[in-house]
Amino acid sequence: MLMRTDPFRELDRLTQQLLHTPGTWSRPSAMPMDAYREGEEYVIALDLPGVPTDAIEIDVERNMLTVKAERRPVAKADDVQMELSERPLGVFSRQVVLADTLDTDHIKADYDAGVLTLRIPIAERAKPRKIAIGGGSAHKEISG
Repeated sequence: MLMRTDPFRELDRLTQQLLHTPGTWSRPSAMPMDAYREGEEYVIALDLPGVPTDAIEIDVERNMLTVKAERRPVAKADDVQMELSERPLGVFSRQVVLADTLDTDHIKADYDAGVLTLRIPIAERAKPRKIAIGGGSAHKEISG
């Protein structure tokens, strides 16, 4: 029910990890993601540790889900000298094409312990249903 949009996205992510280049708004870094079905909904979990909720944007346009986030540097005093900086900063983004069978009008988002969790219900029209068979004559004669 979910489709990847860009096969080269993973190569970009690996290159950015090796080169330690921060993402920008024009070229954001990818964020790690898990996607799975749980009962009657799909769940997407994105790792965004250290990102405040006001720095996260979630948009849905037609069937394209876009999540963008920005991890900004922590303000430091003038007398602080950085010894080691491994946590990535910058802009992160992820786009996922959602199937027509998902109800994009009822997406729920929760953010806890640095993980953004999106829950997307399966649309009623996509669920299996029984069709009742009516009784009676299939054809009626029309007299004119």
